[in-house]
Amino acid sequence: MVGFKTILSHCLQVFSIVLAARDVDAAETAAPSMAIHLTFDRPVDASMAPLFMAAKDGKFGAEHLNVSFNSAAGSPEALARVATGNSELALIDINELIRFRDKADTPPIKAVFMLFNRAPYAIVARKSRGIHLLSDLDGKTVGVADSDLSIRLWPALARQNGIDVAHVKFFKMSAAVREPVLSAGQVDAVAGFSYLSAVNLRDRGVPADDLAVLRYADYGCEAYGFAVVANPAFATTKPDALKGFVRALIAGINATAKEPTRAADEAAGRIDDGDRDLELARLRTVLADNILTDEVRRNGLGGVDPARLERSIDQVAADFKFRKRPTADDIFDGRFLPPIESRLIN
Repeated sequence: MVGFKTILSHCLQVFSIVLAARDVDAAETAAPSMAIHLTFDRPVDASMAPLFMAAKDGKFGAEHLNVSFNSAAGSPEALARVATGNSELALIDINELIRFRDKADTPPIKAVFMLFNRAPYAIVARKSRGIHLLSDLDGKTVGVADSDLSIRLWPALARQNGIDVAHVKFFKMSAAVREPVLSAGQVDAVAGFSYLSAVNLRDRGVPADDLAVLRYADYGCEAYGFAVVANPAFATTKPDALKGFVRALIAGINATAKEPTRAADEAAGRIDDGDRDLELARLRTVLADNILTDEVRRNGLGGVDPARLERSIDQVAADFKFRKRPTADDIFDGRFLPPIESRLIN
């Protein structure tokens, strides 16, 4: 009788192990990792650190997502990849999305997460050339790179601040020589992104107290900046995956804000000959000026104010003739955001 009980006990143990293994297999089958390709519209820099932190800390994996990154040569190319489905997601300048949506027969791509609450557009000038305020650009020469996005909102900014655009001379150049040309004194200022041009100039030895960083946002520009956009079919068929991606990105932003040095290390490690100190300076600028703004601290990460977005579309229209002006609802879809309490800065 004792032998029978022992045999029965062993059988039950084996049976329970088999059932447990089947449960694990079923769980893995029910929730496999989904591959998601995300395209950046420019080379890697520290502003992408929240995404890298989400990957490094396993936040995408916890949402059963396998996210890979690649880069395109500008927002139009990144948007084209999303439009064709070659990338499910892209991080692009939302003002380029506004212009893109005006093209005939374009798919209804929308932004689903606003990473930059304020656009990084800025005029970076030398105080030693007599420039301290935006109005001081009258009669000055501003260097502009061929691919610069900030200059497309310059007409609206100038008009808003009473500046005669005819009195400001623009000198076109390659992006590779933008900062060297200013540091050499060949122009009075350059147009670009505050976290790129200003930090690069300081790295080139231009004294910080000789730099005037004239941020568009400080002069009435209401433009948002970089946003995650989604392929429409992906957003429709995989809404839970997109929601999981957003949750992981929010965790990545919080981790970046808490540990900027580690985040800068992670970004620099993805750049050929990346300079950790340079990327850390860049990241601190991005966090303060563009991501963790007062509006975000009040309203949470990732969303938009529809009325402000409408006004920003009007500012884009100052230098862009729409066939049919898009609305805020055409540009941003907030359905994939978690409740506001989950989006507040920790």
